[in-house]
Amino acid sequence: MPIYSSDSDDPHPSHLVPTRRFLAHNRPMHAILGGGKVADILLWRDKTITGSILIGFTLIWSLFEVMEYNIVTLLCHISMSIMLILFIWSMGAGFVDWNPPDFRAFMISDSTFRWLCGKFNSMLVKFYEISSGKDFRNFFLAITFLWILSVIGSYFSSLNLLYLGFVCLATLPALYERYHNEVD
Repeated sequence: MPIYSSDSDDPHPSHLVPTRRFLAHNRPMHAILGGGKVADILLWRDKTITGSILIGFTLIWSLFEVMEYNIVTLLCHISMSIMLILFIWSMGAGFVDWNPPDFRAFMISDSTFRWLCGKFNSMLVKFYEISSGKDFRNFFLAITFLWILSVIGSYFSSLNLLYLGFVCLATLPALYERYHNEVD
């Protein structure tokens, strides 16, 4: 006959033993995520914005994946709609006493392109530093991560993989913050 022990027989009760944290952090999850608007969105502090973003991405995913809508067709339809709105606005401005649209309001500033090119250049420099082989550990981790991502990507379409990543990003931090004691 087996002998079962109870918690009262334990010389080191479990409520006195410090719990080991899953992410090994002492800061709140909001501070780990940056503590700004993005952290508020990821932790569902502003439920209307987070829900709207999640619904928007779900609609985009269903548009492309379920209804099999093409990205080129969508971009053409959006461009045609914008051109039609601008045409009606500029032609109807004289009839209704509106100001016609100013083309400078639609231009993207040079600083945006400089910032984007700077980010792209820093990514290229980081790519070169990792691939040069000076830090073998980072090189091995990058190759391993890319290989794992390629294996996962072979089982999903790119859109499904992006949507799954977004849903995980939008839900897992909030779930961990709420149930971190059970996860730990």
